[in-house]
Amino acid sequence: MTTRTFIIAEAGVNHNGSVDRALHLIDAAHAAGADAVKFQTFNSRRVISRFAAKAEYQISTTGGAESQLDMVRKLELDLAAHRTLVAHCGRRGIQFLSTPFDETSVDWLARELAVPILKIPSGEITNALLLLKVSRSGLPAILSTGMSNLGDIERALGVLAFGYLGEPGTPGAGAFEDAYRSAAGRAILGRKLTLMHCTTEYPAPVAEVNLRVMDTLRAAFELPVGYSDHTPGIVVPIAAVARGAVVIEKHFTLDRSLPGPDHLASLEPAQLKAMVEGIRHAEVALGSGIKCATASESKNQPVARKSLTAACDIAAGEVFTAENLTAKRPGNGVSPMHFWTYLGRPARRAYTYDDLIDAHED
Repeated sequence: MTTRTFIIAEAGVNHNGSVDRALHLIDAAHAAGADAVKFQTFNSRRVISRFAAKAEYQISTTGGAESQLDMVRKLELDLAAHRTLVAHCGRRGIQFLSTPFDETSVDWLARELAVPILKIPSGEITNALLLLKVSRSGLPAILSTGMSNLGDIERALGVLAFGYLGEPGTPGAGAFEDAYRSAAGRAILGRKLTLMHCTTEYPAPVAEVNLRVMDTLRAAFELPVGYSDHTPGIVVPIAAVARGAVVIEKHFTLDRSLPGPDHLASLEPAQLKAMVEGIRHAEVALGSGIKCATASESKNQPVARKSLTAACDIAAGEVFTAENLTAKRPGNGVSPMHFWTYLGRPARRAYTYDDLIDAHED
């Protein structure tokens, strides 16, 4: 049977800095049936310089008057807020996850909050400092690969392998490559890491999704592959599950009309619930891969298939011919596959038009 897809409802920064709204996002993710709800953990001053410009989609959703740093500073949640969210997730029975954007945030999540998995966002795939910090935590990680090529991914995997192995040498390109090329490095990545295909645009154009990349990633790196979706609607993540995604991540919000950078590219709660239900239906529909008549099909075989029947009255002893034999429904008699074996045989009894032909030996 198909492995159950791990569905992450990405709350991200759609709480707009409000703990109360974040709690409601947890409730909505739980009600939708998601396995986990994920936030973003960061200290804006450690992540964004005062000279960093906004992305085009951020300007279109929040305007160009403030800097990226000023926009993001309003979306921070402190450690006390994180503890509140973790506790609420525990009460609701949904897994709390978060994406760290700086090294201190990795420590918060791994040591203070004891999350089971760390998520590395696409924008950090070249940040060797963060990659090394994540892997040295020892926690499993999910690595998004938006904006990258296979070389970028391989170099990131080298840093992660080096950190997971606890290599004593000096970090650097050569050491990272050696760790990735080693049997031990590949083995530990297989145990610790999931790759996520992703198109980093908000919303992402469907024509740029390229779900076949998931096949490429599996073949190139021999790791589990999921999909982080930024397209409008729910069709693409469901299609990704049909293509073998083991993890699905999707942004959601309580209200797409709220101010903030990500609301407009997010699902509302009813859509999130529909996505989860669609994914679960897709998983069931994928089945076992064994081709056979199912239980519901079997009862239809006699109705839909055909049997050898008399095309006209046939006298006892008359030879069966292509003119007096035909195939008609129902299908509970002799299969038309035996048509040619009957030709030239004498009929053992008389048949009237449309009678089923008896099964008999030579």
